[in-house]
Amino acid sequence: MLSPTPLEQLLEVVAEKRSLTLGVPASTSDVDQRFPLTPEGAAMLVSRGIDVRMERGAGTGIHYSDQAYTRAGAHIVSRGEALLCDIVLHLPPVSSIDARGLRRGALLLTLFHPNAQDANALRILLDRHVIALALDLIADTAGNRPFADILDEIDGRAAMSIASSLLADSIHGKGILLGGVPGVVPSELTVIGAGLAGISAAKSAIGLGAMVRIFDTDVYRLRRAAHELGPAPVLSAMHPRVLVSALRTADVVVASPLDVPHIITPEVVSEMKRGVVTFCLGDNPRPIFPTMRCLNLAHERPSGDIVTEGRHICYVNATGAVPRTVAMALSNTMTSLFTDIMQCGGTLNNALKLHPGMQRAAYIFSGNVVNPRIAAILGVRPIDINMLLQFS
Repeated sequence: MLSPTPLEQLLEVVAEKRSLTLGVPASTSDVDQRFPLTPEGAAMLVSRGIDVRMERGAGTGIHYSDQAYTRAGAHIVSRGEALLCDIVLHLPPVSSIDARGLRRGALLLTLFHPNAQDANALRILLDRHVIALALDLIADTAGNRPFADILDEIDGRAAMSIASSLLADSIHGKGILLGGVPGVVPSELTVIGAGLAGISAAKSAIGLGAMVRIFDTDVYRLRRAAHELGPAPVLSAMHPRVLVSALRTADVVVASPLDVPHIITPEVVSEMKRGVVTFCLGDNPRPIFPTMRCLNLAHERPSGDIVTEGRHICYVNATGAVPRTVAMALSNTMTSLFTDIMQCGGTLNNALKLHPGMQRAAYIFSGNVVNPRIAAILGVRPIDINMLLQFS
């Protein structure tokens, strides 16, 4: 009887695949203290095979403990270890010290903040061949900017929530409702700029019953606002006399970015109501209200003395007053971004080649400046990223 003869069998050999590491250091910058990731967001990234490494205590600003992130699958590490990851997520521009701690060739995800970029830190990023991407410049195939749009929408809604609270304060405010009641004339909101932030503010105010006027230099943006908001608001071009008249009677003023910058002069500000609540939803409020004192809501809260000086105060960074909402919204959007990167083999070069909306968000690529505004800061000429991607 013949015995069985053992035969060779081919086995599949699978190369060990290193998981992509994502470092999330805490924000220590005065420029932007918002935090981009909740435990739920971290769990979604971990489920996609990303090794999330967070700096110890990074989530305390949005009231999440290290244990919450650990339960979601993230690793709690030191700041230095978080900076050494393949991808580093840090909303404000990095400092020179942090830039030196980044791994050579790493991907840095920030918000753009062109007026707050540190030239020395940028030179270090160039020297270390870091790829720097501005989240708020990323666009999808339809031309929408998911990160910038969600921040603008939160900015507008948060401004109206804060304005309503300040107006209703019976001690330091006017003790009035933003929307009024039948038989009482509602408060007036004047919105400068019919972008997403301005429309979001107007939508919240209209929902509360306020009287809303919106001004813009772009008639087509006003038409989009009319389509979005219906017949409730008054929509006007930036006619000087009409705008000044609206500012005189406004209880709340919201200024959002315009295609053509506009300045509210000291003479016009002096004619505004005493105690008017003023917000600037742009990155830089100075060109709009050059004489007003700015109060950053990420660092300060209005006190009694400040509120009584309302006509001299411009509140900025309304999203800083609702950091947990910001973190939840950014986490959802972040998951989509990392899904796109993972579908491109986990490499940013492939993602940049396949997604033109990501290309436009890059401002430093492999030792080269590819954004005109960053090039102006460094005094160099920008290079077309498409040319660099062809040879990468």
